[in-house]
Amino acid sequence: MAMTRSPRASGRRPARRARSFGDDRIFVEKFIVNPRHIEIQILADGFGNAIHLGERECSIQRRHQKVIEEAPSPFLDEETRAAMGASAVALAKAVDYRSAGTVEYIVDADRNFYFLEMNTRLQVEHPVTECVTGIDLVEQMIRVAAGKPLTIKQADVTLTGWAMESRVYAEDPFREFLPSTGRLVRYQPPAEKDGVRVDSGVTEGGEISIYYDPMIAKLITYGDTRDAAIAKMRGALDAYYIRGVSHNIPFLAALMAHPRFAAGKLTTGFIAEEYPDGFSTDDLVHDDPKLIVAVAAVIHDTLSQRAAAIGGGRAEDGLIAVVGLEERTEYPITVTQNGAANGDGFTVTVDATDFAVQGDWRPGMPLFDGSVDGQKVCIQVDRAGVRYRLSHAGGASDILIAREAVVALNRLMLHKPPPDTSRFLLSPMPGLLLSLACAEGDTVKAGETLAVVEAMKMENVLRAARDGTVKAVLAEAGASLTVDQPILEFE
Repeated sequence: MAMTRSPRASGRRPARRARSFGDDRIFVEKFIVNPRHIEIQILADGFGNAIHLGERECSIQRRHQKVIEEAPSPFLDEETRAAMGASAVALAKAVDYRSAGTVEYIVDADRNFYFLEMNTRLQVEHPVTECVTGIDLVEQMIRVAAGKPLTIKQADVTLTGWAMESRVYAEDPFREFLPSTGRLVRYQPPAEKDGVRVDSGVTEGGEISIYYDPMIAKLITYGDTRDAAIAKMRGALDAYYIRGVSHNIPFLAALMAHPRFAAGKLTTGFIAEEYPDGFSTDDLVHDDPKLIVAVAAVIHDTLSQRAAAIGGGRAEDGLIAVVGLEERTEYPITVTQNGAANGDGFTVTVDATDFAVQGDWRPGMPLFDGSVDGQKVCIQVDRAGVRYRLSHAGGASDILIAREAVVALNRLMLHKPPPDTSRFLLSPMPGLLLSLACAEGDTVKAGETLAVVEAMKMENVLRAARDGTVKAVLAEAGASLTVDQPILEFE
């Protein structure tokens, strides 16, 4: 039986509703059209000095939780920035605040801004401010805590370039962003160079448990312009290799490639508006599927040459690439290895389209780091049985490369349908079964609460998708559940 899910209330308070007080009084809040979430970073000491370090735009949110942050905002002008900064500094001085802090605002389409809250701590997204100001916020906090005055004046603060931060979470974007737990079987973050920074507290072999927030790392990129910062982020996401748990890198890659995001037309409703039916593989159509096939062909040729050298045979030729598992597309391919004069690259013909491919991939490497037609690419490489699984720009392609006879046999193979689990309530994630709301023999109605599963600071309410009768209870309250473990069986 399919289930719906409702989250535990997040740390941010929801908008207030009109409320009756037993007489004619009601409470009313201003409705903000196309709101943006923009915050001001401040520093204040114990000597009456307070400054602001510009703003961060945090409008890309899912269920009131930030996903992408950037500095500066693509929306603010200098006048609004100065006004918001002055407001934040005035608040800090009014309460005699000391340390780093963040004053958060909601900003409307006309750049009117409204106070939301103040966070009296270092924010997760503070690295983007450090990138564009060159100021180490942690150092400044320690200095203030040690009783020292600020050495930075407001006139010293300048915003240079652009910075982006993506929050990398252990969650499955293709399953309604359910949290994922398990061991980081492989963990290779992108190299921290050329404007790429990774703030992470995990290592390969570490465990992502059900007891903590699902954040794996913060990925930060910096460039001279917003477009440059986005381009570096897309490249860094391509190079972020995580195996063992599900993660949201495909979703982050889709956001970075979204035309509306690139145009800076952001609101706090961006994700709900652009993905109203949730996130799926349909949102990750590659600009040029043949490019991925060309790289797969080079990888296959490298492995074939190695096998031929060991076995004394010859590398394969007359090959066909089959892309996809169910809806399959076939491409005839040829691979020619160029000489040293051409940089030891390859010329790959995919269905009459030529690609110049260069790269130093070797068996066992998780990344193909090279170029196609002179454009730098970083593609993740995995084996899935006899197929190659190549991941790039958030999407994954399953590719079989073989001779015509093998491909013909592959066409005849029947697809085995997945088992029917509609009679079961399955745990959507690893977690703790907090409670069950029904027993064997109970009749349930569509929408009724059946169970509550807790994982990673979230309570997930599982509800009946349709009317039914409980045939058996397969797990007890207090049990630790694995993903897709049956909880209830229905008649």
